[in-house]
Amino acid sequence: MTQIDNGTIQYRDELVRKLIHLFSLSIPIIYYFIPTSTSIIILSAFTAFAFVVDGGRFVSKSFAKLFYGMFGFLLRKHELDKDKKNLTGATYVLLSALICALIFPKVIFVTAFTILIISDTMAALIGRKFGKRKFLSKSLEGTLSFFISASIVVLLTPKVGNYTMEFVIGFIAAFVSAIVENISSGYADDNLSVPISAGLTMWILYYIFFPNLQLVLQNVPR
Repeated sequence: MTQIDNGTIQYRDELVRKLIHLFSLSIPIIYYFIPTSTSIIILSAFTAFAFVVDGGRFVSKSFAKLFYGMFGFLLRKHELDKDKKNLTGATYVLLSALICALIFPKVIFVTAFTILIISDTMAALIGRKFGKRKFLSKSLEGTLSFFISASIVVLLTPKVGNYTMEFVIGFIAAFVSAIVENISSGYADDNLSVPISAGLTMWILYYIFFPNLQLVLQNVPR
């Protein structure tokens, strides 16, 4: 049996990390009900603050000591690399939300970003606990749990007209983002790659199957 990478932090700490990650569900929920312009202002402020905090740990030893004392146990090895100065996953989540809010129509953002929060959590927890079979860069079990949970997200998130093809589009995006999450390790942060890949897939397919995209999405509150 192929050995599966079990991550760089303890599973107990992974549970805490993903519990915090789940609080990010507030982003697509709140975003759906308030104007896009307001959402972008709020996300910009939070993202800027996250960058300041993230950068602060690399320029101030006293701040770094405080930061690592509070959150160090939640950080993965690459996030602790002082030479590469990588951003934390939390900063990437906020940056990703801001980018997606600027790029995608609201109905696409809500599905793509919810997939990130729910399915990334499921893939990490199931993959680390039960992953036995190697598939691409990670485990088959983790990737399957990602796809299944992402498909459930597609079933539950808002649609413009509940057309059958909208669900098919969502399932295709779920599959694409599951593969992207699997192969992103070492190349890109999946907090960015997952929602962007899901969102782009949905947007392209909406243009193909619903050419008048602006008309299709006009009933979604913006």
